[in-house]
Amino acid sequence: MPTIKSIDDLKRAREEALEKRRVKTASGGTKVVVAMGTCGIAAGARDTMKAVLKVIEEDNLSGITVAQTGCLGMCEREPIVQVTVGEQPTVTYGKVTPDVAERIMRDHVKSGNVVSDHVIPTGPTE
Repeated sequence: MPTIKSIDDLKRAREEALEKRRVKTASGGTKVVVAMGTCGIAAGARDTMKAVLKVIEEDNLSGITVAQTGCLGMCEREPIVQVTVGEQPTVTYGKVTPDVAERIMRDHVKSGNVVSDHVIPTGPTE
């Protein structure tokens, strides 16, 4: 982060932060979050993230925000990826290898079909 030496620098930094926040909270887009806590990284989350980014580049996808987060508390299910398409509920996937990440990106993100064999149930069960 650049050093803030004047009121103008402070205003510019504030505007940049607000713009980043606006982009992150824009509705209607798709958000893909990869859990990158130490347990996730040990389980291969870096390769999973690379696979997500590779599909976006190869398929020339747009309107997708990719982010990372820390541990989600489900270490035994790492690597974990969460996908939110528009206003739909977030889908959490577990055991996401690079091959599974490519399936998720192409089937769920691109075509709207949830990859059910890797979904981690997150709602109440009956």
